[in-house]
Amino acid sequence: MFDALYLARLQFAFTVSFYFIFPAFSIGLASFLMVLEALWLRTGQGVYYLLGSCWLIWKTEGALHKHARRPAKGLAIGLIAAIALVSAATPFLEGRFYERWFGWPGVLASAQMPLLVAITAFALLRSIKGGRDWLPFVLTRFLFALSMAGLAISIWPDVVPGRVSIWEAAAPERSQSFMLVGAGILIPIILACTTWAYWVFRGKTNESGYH
Repeated sequence: MFDALYLARLQFAFTVSFYFIFPAFSIGLASFLMVLEALWLRTGQGVYYLLGSCWLIWKTEGALHKHARRPAKGLAIGLIAAIALVSAATPFLEGRFYERWFGWPGVLASAQMPLLVAITAFALLRSIKGGRDWLPFVLTRFLFALSMAGLAISIWPDVVPGRVSIWEAAAPERSQSFMLVGAGILIPIILACTTWAYWVFRGKTNESGYH
């Protein structure tokens, strides 16, 4: 099922979607909120609702700004609780997961991950109450990144646990070389365009538009 051609196509699809589709959806307020709303309605997962609320805290003011803070707090607590439960259960799913997290001396490095999550969670809850409006969105995204890092620590070097390693899933060397050249040209252009777009929409919005 997971042959080299299939995995190479999957890798290419992920690369294309990440560098071409995602930036287009993240430019501006309306399109980004539309995507989050659609994902929330389709999946019922509150994480998208939380991201939308945090985006509204960052980019709006007045009554809508105050309204966005109310659901954000409860959703953030739910997200933190879910991360804690999954993190507590993961090491006991397989013996190698347990060894990766608690084996000596690896535990000295892996122990930093729960500490970072705890600090970020505390900062997120404080930022939702008040302070810099951009912090809740950034800290929520950082929590997601820490969660993915924790998953990577657990399953490394596999991409499909116990079945396919990262080396087996990698595209052929010639394909990677071709993608490296393309990425070296396109990534700076995409970063420049995305930075410019966020600069244009750097302010808050109200009835009269961005300011």
